[in-house]
Formats: sequence, C-alpha cells, structure tokens
Amino acid sequence: MKTRYLAATIVVASMFAAACGSDSNDAVPAETAAPAETTPAPAETTPAELGDIVAVASSTEGFSTLVAAVAAAGLVETLQGPGPFTVFAPTDEAFAALPAGILDALLLPENKDVLAQILTYHVVSGKVMAADVAAGDVPTVEGSAITVTVDGGKVMLNGSVNVVATDVAASNGVIHVIDAVLLPPGLDVSALIAPATTEGAAEAPGDIVAVASSTEGFSTLVAAVAAAGLVETLQGPGPFTVFAPTDEAFAALPAGILDALLLPENKDVLAQILTYHVVSGKVMAADVAAGDVPTVEGSAITVTVDGGKVMLNGSVNVVATDVAASNGVIHVIDAVLLPPGLDLSSL
Repeated sequence: MKTRYLAATIVVASMFAAACGSDSNDAVPAETAAPAETTPAPAETTPAELGDIVAVASSTEGFSTLVAAVAAAGLVETLQGPGPFTVFAPTDEAFAALPAGILDALLLPENKDVLAQILTYHVVSGKVMAADVAAGDVPTVEGSAITVTVDGGKVMLNGSVNVVATDVAASNGVIHVIDAVLLPPGLDVSALIAPATTEGAAEAPGDIVAVASSTEGFSTLVAAVAAAGLVETLQGPGPFTVFAPTDEAFAALPAGILDALLLPENKDVLAQILTYHVVSGKVMAADVAAGDVPTVEGSAITVTVDGGKVMLNGSVNVVATDVAASNGVIHVIDAVLLPPGLDLSSL
C-alpha cells in the first residue's frame, strides 16, 4: 500500500522537459520537448481515495520525520487544507543528514517558528506535476525562491539537492521527494545549538506532541496522531497522561493493519485507538494504582501491578515512565492498546 503512492521515479528528461502549461503559478517557461516515458499512476485511484498531503506522507514509508516536523511546526491543518500544494519532501535520511543536534533543536517548541519557516520553504502554491516544472526560480510559501536546474536530465534544487522521485499524488496537491533538507537563504541553523549562557536555566518541556516529535522511537505515533487529526487536541492545555506505543509496538501490529489505519477513510478508527491511550489528568508513575482507569476514548484500561512491574490490559508492559510535557506526562508501552470490541480485521 505504501508504494502505491510513488507514481514515478526520476528518469532522463522526464522532469522539466515539457513546456509550461497555461497556469503561470505552475512553472517557469521552458522549451517544448517530448517527455520520456514514465510509470503512470494507477488509473483507478481517485484524488479522494488518496488523502491529503499529510495523510499520504503519514502512510508512505520514509516520511516519518517530515510528518513529525509538520506536527511540531503546527502545519498539519495547513497541509490538510484545500491547497493545492506542491511539496518537496525530504526523506528521513535527509533529515538525519543535518548537522548533529540540529533536528532535535528544530523540534523544540521554542524553535517552532524556525521549523515552520524551513518547512514552508519546501512548499510551492499550486499543483505542479513533474512534466510541468521547468528550470528557473520558483517562489515558495515561505517567501524565498527555490532555484531549479536541469543538467543532462538530472534535476536539482538550489544547486545541490536532488529530486529522487516525483508525482506522489495527494487529494490537495503533489509530493516530489528530495534527498536533503532545503534551508531558506540567510537562515543560520547553527545558532540553534549554541551553548546556553544562563546557568541553571533548564528548558521547559514542550507539549505532548512536541515531546513525542523530539523523542526517538515515537515517529510512528506522531504520524498517527497527525493522520487522526489529534495534533491540536494533544497540544491543548490538558493535562493528559499518554500511554505511548513505540515504533516497534506499531510495527508489531498484524501485517497491513498500520497501513490501513493511516488511510483517510479509517481516520475515526485510528482516533478511537489513539484516544484509548489517553487518560485525563497528569498521573505520574508514583501515583499509578491497580484498577480500571477510564480513558478519553470512553472505555477503561485495566492496570495491574506485580512486584513493581506495571501492565495494562494483562499483557502490555509499561517500559518507561514520567516523560514530562508541559501539558501532561508520557509513559512508554511496548504494544498498541485496542479498545474492547474493536475488530481491525475488517479494515
């Protein structure tokens, strides 16, 4: 399912070879040339079935860091809007290649505006398919322009960033995949990791979404929260106690279930599952007691304690506790909790 969105990869002369269409927002004019043969998107897939840009990114392998960053920057609703948008999407490897400490710093709540500036520099207004884009300077939503160059069929942005796959379709635009993170002109991200000068000034933790976004092992959870439309809820005042499944916990779901849950048509089911992991109030590990605990979803989680080992619903282990957030606390669990009576086999 994840690969069905990857409609075409870069081939010689397939991108930026065709003439600009009549829409001036879509491209910089170029000489007309016959496009090279590409792999078409499945004809039976309609835009409504594809989901918006956030949903597509959430359900496509290799974009988990991008989805986490979009959530941390508060841009989920923007990229779920009507658009249309063209997004140059850095892969997980592209984000990992940033200088040490930069990604972690960008995901901190105090750097939300800088992160939003960077992400909107990857977005162009209008739906620009590969065949309709040409070399030149292309204005972005951030305000600065991206310089597109073509050299022997190789497409690059700003002289060094490669476009590695194109035309990943979404209901409100299109995604083109790139192998590095673009930085707006004049932005110095090295200042984000300058050593603190105020002795004893500890950074206040961000909200639950920000903390999860900046903590290793929660990328799938953050992607799921975005796909379920729960980002603003978990950025709210709360307080909340969240039992957070790790990436490995989500990966352990039966084959195909996670992919199905991230589809737009299963948004309500995904939200039901995620809210079953949330308890109203801030409950620290020292205050946890055995018994049935009502969740935001409406059903209860059964907490048991045996020799200091805490389990949920008889089989799910709490493996780390008291991850602080400004609007609550996160406890880490090793499996995904499912509300009573929920049958995922029909997804």
